[in-house]
Amino acid sequence: MKNRKLAAIGFLSTILGATLLVNTPMMAKSGEKLQTKISQDRLNALAKYTKVIQSIEQYYVDETNITDIVDKSLEGLLANLDAHSSFMNTKKFKDMKIQTEGEFGGLGITVGMRDGALTVISPIEGTPADKAGLKSEDIILKINDQSTLNMTIDEAVSIMRGKPGTPIELTIVRKEEPKPIVVKIIRDIIKIDSVYTKKIEDTDILYLRVTSFDKKVVKDVKKALEKNRGKIKGIVLDLRNNPGGLLNQAVGLVDLFVDEGIIVSQKGRIKSENQVYSATKPGTFKKIPIVVLINGGSASASEIVSGALQDHKRAILVGQKSFGKGSVQVIMPIGNDEALRLTVARYYLPSGRTIQAEGVEPDIEVFPGEVKVIKDEFSIKEKDLKKHLAGELEKINGSKKKDKKTEKEKKKDKKIILKEDILKDNQLKTAIDTLKVLQITEGMTKEKKK
Repeated sequence: MKNRKLAAIGFLSTILGATLLVNTPMMAKSGEKLQTKISQDRLNALAKYTKVIQSIEQYYVDETNITDIVDKSLEGLLANLDAHSSFMNTKKFKDMKIQTEGEFGGLGITVGMRDGALTVISPIEGTPADKAGLKSEDIILKINDQSTLNMTIDEAVSIMRGKPGTPIELTIVRKEEPKPIVVKIIRDIIKIDSVYTKKIEDTDILYLRVTSFDKKVVKDVKKALEKNRGKIKGIVLDLRNNPGGLLNQAVGLVDLFVDEGIIVSQKGRIKSENQVYSATKPGTFKKIPIVVLINGGSASASEIVSGALQDHKRAILVGQKSFGKGSVQVIMPIGNDEALRLTVARYYLPSGRTIQAEGVEPDIEVFPGEVKVIKDEFSIKEKDLKKHLAGELEKINGSKKKDKKTEKEKKKDKKIILKEDILKDNQLKTAIDTLKVLQITEGMTKEKKK
């Protein structure tokens, strides 16, 4: 089962699950047990199931066929196991393959079930959902005119996906809003840059934003670290609203900063599902201080990364408690055109704690929002005064000269987080301040050793 390390462990598992279409030893063993161990209890249970089906066929008010009855019973069975297991009939299985093999129109949100409600885990940066203002923890009450009550995740995803350029309406329940709000979104092809890097203005801190764990995350992060080797004295790793992705990328990212010990373990009922992923020494950036940003939209792979770095005391976590999705799903074909998505194991962090339904607690809890700054209107710095006077002089002289930035300067600005941007993000400011404290503490420790 080592090939399972490419398993999709976040809410992207629907998209990436087709990589797991294999006949596993677990399936073979299950078949053997069915043939060799048919107990009286099993026979009684199967007889009861058959009797119920016969009663529905014979007496239900609307005419039904055996295929529909069995399919619906399987959907109910899998949905009642947990929020992430499901039965995929021919249409749903085909839809999953389309997601895996080609482009499709979507909104750019990841969703999950929380307390029975269809909940936005996170909008993906730069997508239609993000631009429309959807937020983590929004509850989707209706999709167009359809209520989401008793709707499965697969059904919701199927309705929300559609032809690029077509409109959709989501009715949202949001904590701070007194009544539901309607959000109109135009579907589009979802293309995501998973890694962004920027420098913090007037510091030697590198800002690394990972939006999802696709197959290029470790490569792109390593490239950024190599490029800035010796130039930076701290990293802010932003995993807020990161819904997850590939397990091997989560493990690989932690491995860049940890040189030994367990990163994550996977445990299920079947021994072949049990795996332990450990750190390796080569290529480790061990000495750079790290602060990781998380929130309620950080799920699965991002929880493995943040939790492992926290357990290894390799990073300080800032923000809010993560979502709590730490289970493993695999796709098990049933014939040629149907399949099960079944939870087969759970993930455990180096300390042995589980992520599932628990989440990862930050070391420093910080709520989102702007930083309140009291400005001294009577105190004007020399450089600000000169800039102001130059502007006034330009008005008098009627100068037509415009403050145009070159393309090079514009690109440079996009790669730098300015002070005014930091003041708009309380969690980011706390992360930067925490790194500065770590740098000061490290400097004092070195001085004592001298």
